[in-house]
Amino acid sequence: MPSVMLHQTTVEVTNIFCIGRNYAEHIAELQHSRDQEMPVFLKPTSALLRGENTIRLPEYSNNVHYECELVLLIGQDAAQLNRDQALACVAGYGIGLDLTARDVQNIAKEKGLPWLKAKGFRHAACVSDFVAPQALPEIGDVHFTLDVNGEIRQRGHTADMLYDVPEILVFLAHTYGLQAGDIVFTGTPQGVGALHAGDVLTLDLNGVIGTHFKVA
Repeated sequence: MPSVMLHQTTVEVTNIFCIGRNYAEHIAELQHSRDQEMPVFLKPTSALLRGENTIRLPEYSNNVHYECELVLLIGQDAAQLNRDQALACVAGYGIGLDLTARDVQNIAKEKGLPWLKAKGFRHAACVSDFVAPQALPEIGDVHFTLDVNGEIRQRGHTADMLYDVPEILVFLAHTYGLQAGDIVFTGTPQGVGALHAGDVLTLDLNGVIGTHFKVA
């Protein structure tokens, strides 16, 4: 079963939740509008790729985009949460890439079809190892970066989230239920772009945890 690492402990992954359109400047760069309700989609656990590995892009897409994001690891089941309780269900924080076959996604949008082929292919959910919440005690004031081939492409700060981490957790718990082992991609800032063979990606979360990927 797919798994991630929290310190030296292996944690089996149950669900992969992803939050869309969570940074205003990213919404603007893709010429989208803000949704009235938090956009949520799922990736299959077969999409998971842990850090220090090679990303293999799907043959059916010519335009796979990187989207760097703060990722949450859920440590306990939760069906109902309030904001004061929410962070207590987080077992760890990491950084990851929500990969998107943008050409496939655009066709799906035009036809009103699901996005699974665009968002759920193998290696579409790339994640670092996770650190305990104590390593990032002020999760509302955390920055992260994505470097591609030595050039910073994305800079994010959790203070810029339209839906902050407690709000995300409350919504997911109430609407879908959270389980220990779930991971949550929390949305990407502006600066997304296409991946190419040979690209080397370096991800950093507040100087606390990071990882690398290479594109085949």
